[in-house]
Amino acid sequence: MLEIVVNTENWERHVRVSAEELAGLVRRIGGDGERFLVVQRIPDLPDVFAQVWHTAGGDYTLEHRDGAADRHFQAMADTPEAVIAALTGWARQEDGWDTGLAWSLLDMGHTPEVPPLDLDDDEREELEQRVREVLVGGYASRAELADLAEDYLVTKERRPVSREQAAALADRMWLERVAEQAEWQGETDPERLTRAFTALQEAGITARENFTCCRSCGQSEIGGEGGPDARGFVYFHSQCRDSAAAGHGLTLLYGGFDGSSETTASIGHEVVAALAAVGLRAEWDHDPGRAITVTPLDWRRRLIG
Repeated sequence: MLEIVVNTENWERHVRVSAEELAGLVRRIGGDGERFLVVQRIPDLPDVFAQVWHTAGGDYTLEHRDGAADRHFQAMADTPEAVIAALTGWARQEDGWDTGLAWSLLDMGHTPEVPPLDLDDDEREELEQRVREVLVGGYASRAELADLAEDYLVTKERRPVSREQAAALADRMWLERVAEQAEWQGETDPERLTRAFTALQEAGITARENFTCCRSCGQSEIGGEGGPDARGFVYFHSQCRDSAAAGHGLTLLYGGFDGSSETTASIGHEVVAALAAVGLRAEWDHDPGRAITVTPLDWRRRLIG
């Protein structure tokens, strides 16, 4: 799989696609609602991306940017094969991936300097603490972190953080976390959890990570996530995520779609078994009315973006 995320004009998001899947996404663009793709690396890095625009009957406009405004380039291609070759090489970070096209520098204009935050020490600490909590949770994108930073201290009388300041703060903290995770070795506990959830999903149990904001919303919405053959569900919401990221273990909520305690208990046993199969320990007293807690848990979820 390629370590990229592909975002489409119609709001599809494809994470870690194969080269063949990337080729298929390129070949399908050209019509209304399907005119462009934006490709980012995993983890996403500020101002590092590739994108392609195409309308039926015309050439392909391909761009890539490597950080600064003076590293933003454009090329034209007349076949999807040329675009596929370039994007695949970019995704793999191959030497000479860009030699097959005639690239020109795009003038992106002057990038204005972002003014420093006008916050006292307590406000700055509170804001950075909350952004880091969500960042360490591992599911937010850079844009979502910027939204959080912009809105977190807002009151009726005051909006102390501009969009530009919020984005700068989010990107700084994002890059700090990227540097931290570069030191991690091997599979992490959240990656083991994802393997367990994938196995449960394949076994007919609707399994969702970081699903909704709270238990009330989760319980009301999880039924809409299951397919016609789903027997039950397991999920954790964002408050559970924050608790896990803070070192308190992860609470899993589960149940049977038929509403019976027997089915719920059966789902609980399957969840615990799936966790054990990937090397995670669960605390559960077999009571279908009580949640499952995954502990101990070293919450190091690698960023995607």
